[in-house]
Amino acid sequence: MTAVTDEDQGPGNVKGKGEGKGRGRGTGRGEGEGTGVGAGTSDGAGAGRKDGRWDDGLIARRAAAAEAREAGESAPRTPDQDEAQPQVEAYAPADGPLPTRLDALRELVGLSRARLDRDTLAEAGRVLDEAAARQRLSSRHTVIAIAGATGSGKSTLFNALAGAPISDTGLRRPTTSQPIACSWTDGAAGLLDRLAVPGRLRRRPHPGPAAFDEALQGLVLVDLPDHDSAATEHRDQVDRVLALVDAVIWVVDPEKYADAALHERYLRPLAGHAEVTFVVLNQTDRLPGEAADLVLDDLRRLLDEDGIALGEHGEPGATVMSLSALTGDGVPELREMVGRFVQDRTAATRRLSADIDAAAARLRPVYVAEGRPGLGERAREEFTDRLAEAVGAAAAGQAAEREWRRNASRACGTPWLRLWRWYENRGLPGSLDRMGQALTPPEEELTARQRVEQAVRIVAGDAADGLPGPWAQAVREAAFTGARGLPEALDELAVKAGAPAPSKRGGGTEAGQAAVAGSPLGAPPGGRPAKPPRPKWWPAAVLAQVSMTLLQIFGGLWLVGQIIGVLEPGLVTPALIMLAGVVGGPLVEWSCAAAIRGPARRYGQDAERRLREAAAGCGRARVLDPVAAELVRYREVRERYVTVTEFSTTGR
Repeated sequence: MTAVTDEDQGPGNVKGKGEGKGRGRGTGRGEGEGTGVGAGTSDGAGAGRKDGRWDDGLIARRAAAAEAREAGESAPRTPDQDEAQPQVEAYAPADGPLPTRLDALRELVGLSRARLDRDTLAEAGRVLDEAAARQRLSSRHTVIAIAGATGSGKSTLFNALAGAPISDTGLRRPTTSQPIACSWTDGAAGLLDRLAVPGRLRRRPHPGPAAFDEALQGLVLVDLPDHDSAATEHRDQVDRVLALVDAVIWVVDPEKYADAALHERYLRPLAGHAEVTFVVLNQTDRLPGEAADLVLDDLRRLLDEDGIALGEHGEPGATVMSLSALTGDGVPELREMVGRFVQDRTAATRRLSADIDAAAARLRPVYVAEGRPGLGERAREEFTDRLAEAVGAAAAGQAAEREWRRNASRACGTPWLRLWRWYENRGLPGSLDRMGQALTPPEEELTARQRVEQAVRIVAGDAADGLPGPWAQAVREAAFTGARGLPEALDELAVKAGAPAPSKRGGGTEAGQAAVAGSPLGAPPGGRPAKPPRPKWWPAAVLAQVSMTLLQIFGGLWLVGQIIGVLEPGLVTPALIMLAGVVGGPLVEWSCAAAIRGPARRYGQDAERRLREAAAGCGRARVLDPVAAELVRYREVRERYVTVTEFSTTGR
């Protein structure tokens, strides 16, 4: 019994060339041209069973046409006569979460390209490419690879399932050097092209029970080289094909079923693909008595340690069974399981879902944060407080309050007290104020620029706390990039607000210490704010103070006139008038000071608030908004990642 070739690569001795669309099966060899999956009509890859006969390619169809003409019947139409019919059924998008997960993964990769390196996203990109390639091909076919170690009997099992000695078997190792494919139905050429199976190694099952098994219609079986072959190219082919097939049958033998290379290199990394995995213990005919059951139980234990879910008791997972491909014991059971698996037509979807799960598991460290990262209100308020401290908002408020009081003193104070205060404030060398300033070493205090940098570092650290490494780095870069020029911007705010020149204790920014004194925006020299508005009652207070001063002058002149004899003697009246002026002046000043305490404080607080809000707005625009934008981007990719993983079928 010999195998029948597929895809215009049969071993027959007839050679021809034709144009056509479709697939035939035959022993001829041809070089066809056409748009169908099959390349020509000379060997014909399409086959069908009609009237109990096997349509075996172009020669058989011509013979059938001749017989029909002799019988007076209409000749059956050949593929050359038929209208062009597509031989590959487009992949029907699966109902369920797979399209949503693929879209989310695609968006996830797109949003992450600017933040993650290419190597990190390589696996996800490969999964998207392979999913797109698989969805462009037939959904009627299920591609199952048979993999195993040297001498495990996988080629023998391949032949047993195909019902013909398609793959060579023997004592020479390695026997299988290239993938060999056997397809039960037409339309699998695109899938085999994707696997890079040469045309000369594409087969069809020999006419018989295996070929006509309805359950196997749509099966594409691929026999792989040995995964532990000494030839490196053989192992590379195994790795390449295993990444593309819809399912895999692992064939192990009683001697190598616990091989570390199999479990560590293949089974353990592919644990998430349990639903598309068959593990077959072959060569049970070599085991005496109950040894096969003991070995099978130990194999299940090893698979469980690898993290592979076992499909027992109706639960989804890997199929594990024992058989003997040589004697045929257990092969019908495997064929039945494979038939149900093929007819379910969900293998490709399950494989793609498992690939997405594996890619998402690798990406988890760069998308899943520890805790709840972000900028809370407390962090924002602390950042604002630090900027306000750096710009000297509190000092500006205090200066505004002092200016209000100073204006009140000038308007409501006694002339003699104002004269004394002027004398004290002349700033003579050795005054107490200058001595107090000299006692504080400036190098012991943080400069305003250092305060700003410290505030940015702290808020960036708070925002990046708990984020995955790449996103935390992106948040810090956004904060530090936005902070460039922030000290200078705060200096301008201080100048515009008319803040006082900072003291050596670090009350303002460095540039502001030089700029505020000569503000071009209308602030008086020395950085003092403009004069605050006077209350409506100030004129009355000023008039009262002038009256008290006039009483003092009038009483004094009256007494002087009495002393020099110009006026009649009488000390009581002028003394009382002068005393009323002396006592009334400070009393008016004290009353005014008490009355202006509240308005002065409010005026200072308002000045501090304005400068604080200006500093907060500057910091928000330059630092907080860029940081918040990065956090929003992270939340977007995190939502996409959740969409990718929430419908996981492997529990990853």
